Amino acid sequence: MTPISAQPSAAFPQPVKVIIWDLDDTFWRGTLSEGAVEALEENLQLVRETAARGIVHTIVSKNDFAPAEAKLQELGIRELFVFPQISWQPKGPVIKQLLEQLQLRAPNALFLDDNPINRAEAQYYNPELQVADPAELPRLAPLLRASGKPDPTFARLEQYRLLERQQQARTQYNDNLAFLRDAQVRIEFREGAAVWPDLGRLEELINRSNQLNFTKRRVTKAELETSLSDPTRRWGTVRVQDRFGDYGLVGIYCLNLTDNRLEQLVFSCRILHLGVEQFTYAHLGFPALEVQGEVATTLSQTDRPDWITVQQPAAMGAAATAESATAAANRLRVLLKGGCDLGQLTSFLQAFALDVTEEFNFNNEHQIPVHLEHTLLLRAGREWPAAEQQRLAAALPFLGREAFNTNLWAGNYDVLVYSPLMDYTQDVYRERATGRRVPFGAYQDLTAQNPTAQAATYAKRRFQGMNEPFLRYFAEGFAHEGQLSATEFRQNLAWLRAQVPAPVPIFFLNGAEIDVPGSGETGAKQRHQLLNQTLVEFVASAENCFVVDVCDFVQTPADVTNNLRHYHRQHYRTLAQRLAQAISQWHGQHLPHSPWTDLKARAASLVPSKLRGLFGR
Repeated sequence: MTPISAQPSAAFPQPVKVIIWDLDDTFWRGTLSEGAVEALEENLQLVRETAARGIVHTIVSKNDFAPAEAKLQELGIRELFVFPQISWQPKGPVIKQLLEQLQLRAPNALFLDDNPINRAEAQYYNPELQVADPAELPRLAPLLRASGKPDPTFARLEQYRLLERQQQARTQYNDNLAFLRDAQVRIEFREGAAVWPDLGRLEELINRSNQLNFTKRRVTKAELETSLSDPTRRWGTVRVQDRFGDYGLVGIYCLNLTDNRLEQLVFSCRILHLGVEQFTYAHLGFPALEVQGEVATTLSQTDRPDWITVQQPAAMGAAATAESATAAANRLRVLLKGGCDLGQLTSFLQAFALDVTEEFNFNNEHQIPVHLEHTLLLRAGREWPAAEQQRLAAALPFLGREAFNTNLWAGNYDVLVYSPLMDYTQDVYRERATGRRVPFGAYQDLTAQNPTAQAATYAKRRFQGMNEPFLRYFAEGFAHEGQLSATEFRQNLAWLRAQVPAPVPIFFLNGAEIDVPGSGETGAKQRHQLLNQTLVEFVASAENCFVVDVCDFVQTPADVTNNLRHYHRQHYRTLAQRLAQAISQWHGQHLPHSPWTDLKARAASLVPSKLRGLFGR
């Protein structure tokens, strides 16, 4: 049984793909059956913002369905929930059946309920289900907002709406085969050059799918591009439609023509129970396949589902196909490295036809946020012996086993966008015995704190391993040096520039220069002013380096949230536009811009009332 922790990229043991909400005294304040309830704006906004990052929302609540649904409609939020289970039935079995309908695993679900008995029952029927009291939401909400990935068109939500329509129709049939024949399942196969425009989706499906991933051969984008260009490999994509809607690209195959062996056979779980994977296997002539690990279905060497028909792709001339492949290959690949708040840039940058890869802070195996972008950690990952990295990662809970991992040295990007704000913020500690230096915290000397009181503070935040014995060990074994000096900051920037290939530009995002009352970060404004000036001086003397200045539009405390590193949502759009303009100037070419993609990104971010109707389309 799994009480709440969080995802590898955002602090939960497994990625949270669905949030299951109780209603009374959880989603809203009060009990609906006893009278009026009070909407909680922070919960409404959390649903909107996380739905725009691909997290699905559903309901398991003991209430009468009609008044509960009416209240959700009144709040303008009903369209963002799928498969709502509102009845007076015990919640444990209901959640078990709900997860089967959603085709999701219990470890990928988070159940929020104010009643500990309901949470315990839910876990009894659903081992490994993640659960939390709604009182924990102030801590969990930022982690959830950093989860998933940008989905400004709510494509994932629409896929679950489609699944909901399909399963509702399925209940009307006593014979599953009769349902499948009436479903009018149609498959479209695309091969050769027609696969190239979907390169990003291929990489995602291969590396993220498990339930219907028969081969489980993970790949990098560079490896994928090489294989797609190999004439001895037959690559194809699978698209599915039925009378309930369009599932989109849901399958991938790669056939090694030399020995007639499948190297990739992967499907999205949303086409589970439609026979698509078996039909595809038959379509390929039942080639050799070595199934890796557990999968949700077993393939037959003879069956060919007769309720599925093949739909020919729309005519596409060779020139148009080549042009699409070239366009996909020519998109600038951007590595966006910094704090997780920068995830709000991604959907706006994608409006400029940029292929964005995110590398942000995450919660490690000890449930402690780890920022990988501090230059000291970057240097340690490059310069320390592996044994020393492993030793300190094991000894210091605030590092963890992935603290030295980064995509910076992979070289699979054309542009680096880097926020050095952790160099502005974190304090540095030196191990007395070895001289090794590590960053942690912000505007505080951890070794000077009362270990009992500090351990209690960390316990409230659910940090693991930051207990009183560790804090005493740390104070004895490490000396506090304070924040990185401006001189060393500049030296580390020069080191970074030397490590990144010279043709790759580095766009630095500087820090705001304002006082934020109540932030608890004394001297933060002055610190930002100092390192901003150091950054400007470095860029002036360095090759292929640029600064995107947030001070042009983040100028008052009203422009930030809890500290001067977190801006209000509208400013991330402005930052993305400034960044795209700077990249365009460096590139010497105008970046194509999609006003529609930008509009959808704004809608996902702001969700004004007049746009809520878009969710149902």
